[in-house]
Amino acid sequence: MKAIILAAGEGLRCRPLTLTRSKVMLPIANRPILEHVIDSLEKNGILEIILVVGYEKERIMDYFQDGLNFGVKINYVEQKAQLGTAHAIEQAKKLIDLEDSGFLVLNGDNLVEPKTIADLLNNYKGDASLLTVRMEDTAGYGVVLKEREKVTKILEKRPGDISRIVNTGIYIFTPQVFETIEKTPISENGEYAITDTIQLMINEGKTVTSVPTESKWLDAIHAWDLLKANAIVLDPAKDLRIEGEIEEGAVIRGKVAIGKNTKIRSGTYIVGPVVIGDNCDVGPNVVILPSTTIGNNVSIRSFTEIQNSIIMNDCRIYSHGQISHSIIGSNNTIGSGLFVEEKDGLLIIMNGIIHRAPRLGTIFGDDNRIGNSVLVKAGVTIAVDCLVESGNTIYKDLPRHSVVL
Repeated sequence: MKAIILAAGEGLRCRPLTLTRSKVMLPIANRPILEHVIDSLEKNGILEIILVVGYEKERIMDYFQDGLNFGVKINYVEQKAQLGTAHAIEQAKKLIDLEDSGFLVLNGDNLVEPKTIADLLNNYKGDASLLTVRMEDTAGYGVVLKEREKVTKILEKRPGDISRIVNTGIYIFTPQVFETIEKTPISENGEYAITDTIQLMINEGKTVTSVPTESKWLDAIHAWDLLKANAIVLDPAKDLRIEGEIEEGAVIRGKVAIGKNTKIRSGTYIVGPVVIGDNCDVGPNVVILPSTTIGNNVSIRSFTEIQNSIIMNDCRIYSHGQISHSIIGSNNTIGSGLFVEEKDGLLIIMNGIIHRAPRLGTIFGDDNRIGNSVLVKAGVTIAVDCLVESGNTIYKDLPRHSVVL
């Protein structure tokens, strides 16, 4: 069976991180979300993958190439205009054998484990099967109504308590779905949605079934969802290896991975689960606490404390900083004395819509320069290529190329 992975979208709700990369390339435990998806497919014996790419496609293609290094074979098709999920699937039609019994479709920005995919592979039937999870809070998700295993209605992101059964966006279709995609009407959002295709199949009397799963599935809708995903991946991590150098006087507790050519200097205290990449220089006297991932080529100077955060590649963090529940994009230079405020239950406005964030510090995009003794208020984001001079307090979001004197 072949798999189509939808990886063309930008991920507007993950800005500023997606100003310079597509959402599927955001890192969890130092690997892109998409790599976790491909790994789960490979572990289920699904080795032929069609990647539908669009926004920042070169970054995806350069990283995964033909898939050989990941144990799979990857072909690429481009969705030049973001016209919805049904339109994206249709772009892959030429690479699907219309005589096959079925093919898998899933999103490249959902965290799934191998068993999640296996649950669908072992139980699908009919013209289409969709994988579902039961959730108490269904706000922002599509839900389904069903009679036993047969789906009777699929509702896209409707509020209220209509159903607790959430559509994960993982499907198995027979090739005949392409005939229905051609008949799918455009939605009020100006897109061709695969959920509308599925509803059309139901209306035409085709058999659409629901397969429940209790296995790992997480949709990283917002940038702060990466922190939850990162903690989930790190927590059960096994076979974490220490390949770098640990100086005498450094203390390592719990599950900690340390990459090649990384030096952990004396007096540094690390409590896992923590992953630190290659070519890093940490310490002396740095504290790194659980659920933290640090990328490659990162330097962290003395008396800095980092907790439950993601630090991407090529960052330089100077002394006496405090970073918690935050995401720092690539190639940031952060002066001494950075303090990131954090709060629970923040209300964050995006495109005129209020979103509730869990405990959150800050989110930095790429290529920022932050001076000494800077305070960043909870929930504030700094976009890309910003300059903040020393001694400032950042009270509101900074758009790209901002200068704060």
